[in-house]
Amino acid sequence: MYHTWMRFFTPSPLHHRLGLVCLGVGLQHGALPTVGPRTLDHHVAVVISSGSGWFTGPDGRRVPVTAPSLIWLTPGTRHHYGADPGTGWDESFVDFTGPATATYTELGYIEPDRPLVPLADTAGPRAAIGRMVRAARRGNPLLEVETGAAVHELLVALRRARADVSPDGDPVLQALARDAFQPLSVAEHAARHGMTPAELRTAVRRGAGCSPKDYLLGIRLGRAKELLAATDLPVAAVARRVGYDDPAYFSRLFARRVGTAPVRFREQQGRNVPGGWSEQVPDPENPPTITPAGPAV
Repeated sequence: MYHTWMRFFTPSPLHHRLGLVCLGVGLQHGALPTVGPRTLDHHVAVVISSGSGWFTGPDGRRVPVTAPSLIWLTPGTRHHYGADPGTGWDESFVDFTGPATATYTELGYIEPDRPLVPLADTAGPRAAIGRMVRAARRGNPLLEVETGAAVHELLVALRRARADVSPDGDPVLQALARDAFQPLSVAEHAARHGMTPAELRTAVRRGAGCSPKDYLLGIRLGRAKELLAATDLPVAAVARRVGYDDPAYFSRLFARRVGTAPVRFREQQGRNVPGGWSEQVPDPENPPTITPAGPAV
């Protein structure tokens, strides 16, 4: 016995320009019929929340699937899979496509060479899929945009739910973030962790989807923007605080990556906050209450 619910969509060419579109979503459980062998022209994320089964990829090897797991079905790749007849499984699937799939693959969020991915849990991915299911009601005028946005969310949730990703984050990335404002080269960062530059590049690419240089630069420029927007520090002082001894080099780098000079960025923001803004993140569920000021006397 099994139960199946699914919806399929046909987004317009305009919706495809959003980067990702959802082509279908489904929830199934029980001793489901086997799927394939087949080949698709789009991506599918199959999330197995409970139960067990098997999967056969293009190499013809049949491997066991034990929940919680993710099965990646990628375009042009032959696949065949199914739940164990005796136990069945609980499955959620999302069909999707769009030009952003290439970038997500390059960043390591979609893994064509790793079709079966163990997950730590499926709560996050199932929450994103749940949003697609709710958006799939008949006549929803926001259907394509809501479901497309949820595909972006799903890819992030699946990346975070991987069993090989610590809940506290990658320790190498944490250490790089901690030391990001020190004037160190990539080779010096690698030496601090007992790694070669090549090993550090591999670790950062696996954890953040980019090079160590770009990872550090993103942290440095983000902090520089905060200092420019919230303080009166001279540009040279901002540069030194984020790890650049040469303010002219910092300004050229900032302008190239941000698209505007540091001074111009400060003028555009216009948010000078004496002493800088708070580092404490407010709770979105319980925002602070603003007490109205009394009448002027």
